[in-house]
Amino acid sequence: MSWPKPVPGLVIRYAYLWKRQAADGQEESVKDRPAAVVLAIADASGRSRVYALPITHSPPLDVNDAVEIPPVTKRRLGLDGERSWIMLTEANVFLWPGPDLRVVPGSEPSSPTYGMLPPAMLRETTKRFLERARRNRLRLVPRTD
Repeated sequence: MSWPKPVPGLVIRYAYLWKRQAADGQEESVKDRPAAVVLAIADASGRSRVYALPITHSPPLDVNDAVEIPPVTKRRLGLDGERSWIMLTEANVFLWPGPDLRVVPGSEPSSPTYGMLPPAMLRETTKRFLERARRNRLRLVPRTD
């Protein structure tokens, strides 16, 4: 399988490790889930450091902590019909492609991607993510290669 280029807005299937799990000493995720690439920064060698935000069915305690994914976008991406949010409070950071990308079930040809977020949704997500980062209200979980 060839890996797509990591670009902001790409929705991937990923073994996301929550900050609370990492703090408890876990190194591996217990669940593969969709995640949204919010930043992809190429280094001098050409590899990209990716910041991936988790997508969850659990509603945020504070509406400012997440961006809800509209039903039409969920359908286009091939996600389920339940309400889902992109969480802005934390991110996994890894070098692309890394060992934690997973193949989307039923994808043909096999791919770790669901598709792209709409441009307006990506702009809003990125803006709010960067605002949290500037205020030091972001928990980053570095992942190993």
